[in-house]
Amino acid sequence: MSEQKNRVLFLGKKDDSCCLKALKFCETNFSAVTAYLGEWGEKFPAEIDEWEGEFVISYLSRWVIPQRIIEKAKCAAINFHPATPDYPGIGCNNFALYEEAKEYGVTCHHMLAAVDTGDVIAVKKFSLYPDDTVDSVLSRTYDTQIMLFYEVMDFILKGEELPKSDLKWSRKPFTRKEFDQLGKITPDMSKEEMARRIRATSYGQWQPTVELNGFVFKYNPEKQK
Repeated sequence: MSEQKNRVLFLGKKDDSCCLKALKFCETNFSAVTAYLGEWGEKFPAEIDEWEGEFVISYLSRWVIPQRIIEKAKCAAINFHPATPDYPGIGCNNFALYEEAKEYGVTCHHMLAAVDTGDVIAVKKFSLYPDDTVDSVLSRTYDTQIMLFYEVMDFILKGEELPKSDLKWSRKPFTRKEFDQLGKITPDMSKEEMARRIRATSYGQWQPTVELNGFVFKYNPEKQK
């Protein structure tokens, strides 16, 4: 790849080991990498508007990338989404566990202003098992995502056209409201429904909430042992 086609804008998640691996790979193999790593709630850096180059790479980015930035990429603006096209939006692995999906995976796609709607480049899948948890699914998701990242980067670094997947986004992106609702348990729910929600939304300090007589309690898994 020529020097003039070697400029990359990398947008990712702060303090994430896989994201740092992807960034290091870019810094090793591209001549000019401009990187911004952020957390949920951080303001989109205004200085990004000054960037000019060939590729925008979003890897677990906490920002919704504006159309004006996407259009700055002369070759491609791509995102690595930690789910298959069946689970666009937020809380993807949680909804997959709740729906008791048999498989899960990761997606690389071209970016549009609307989140998780651009043409799919490639998908990499793995099986889900009855004893999987949010933690175990996330672990395999991140391992699979970095593998897909290297595979897609191979096309770019060889100057080859990016592949086109036959897979399409199968539904509208899940919203924050839908995700928050998934983590709520009420007395009128069946035992099975409660169990599905607990499995789908229990992750370390993040636990579902129990609503009872107008009060909201945080589910404590330790008390259930």
